[in-house]
Amino acid sequence: EMISCDWSSDVCSSDLVTGTVAPENASDKSVTYASSDETVATVAQDGTITAVKVGTADVIVTTKDGGKSDKVVVTVTAAS
Repeated sequence: EMISCDWSSDVCSSDLVTGTVAPENASDKSVTYASSDETVATVAQDGTITAVKVGTADVIVTTKDGGKSDKVVVTVTAAS
């Protein structure tokens, strides 16, 4: 999945990424979020992505129980 951000707004157009843990009856459904490059985009622990500068970064979500992870690519572009 890819999320595009408009540099002029500072907040991504799809500004919230959500990690879903399976199975439904998992005892710990908590996740953490991280950015591969915080100079391009940051991500808060609620999943809110904020553009910092033009570029590309991965936002990685990791389960606290089991350490499984997935990512979404965030591309920040200059305002047109």
